[in-house]
Amino acid sequence: VFQWMHKADCLFINGTEKVRLVVRFIYNREQFLTFDSDVGNFVGFTPLGEKNAKKCNSDPATVEFMRSHVDRCRH
Repeated sequence: VFQWMHKADCLFINGTEKVRLVVRFIYNREQFLTFDSDVGNFVGFTPLGEKNAKKCNSDPATVEFMRSHVDRCRH
């Protein structure tokens, strides 16, 4: 069985003043890629994740799309 999933967490500090978005990408129960709004880009944890992080970080539209999701947490 192959399983792919992602999990998004909105972390609130001081109400909605400071909001942090962490999106985790998981394949077969192993986290391979993450986006952290505090870091501002994708980080890979496995060879597959590093390849995907490099690809996503090289596309400004993808990075900006993920950064804009922080505002969704506030509302």
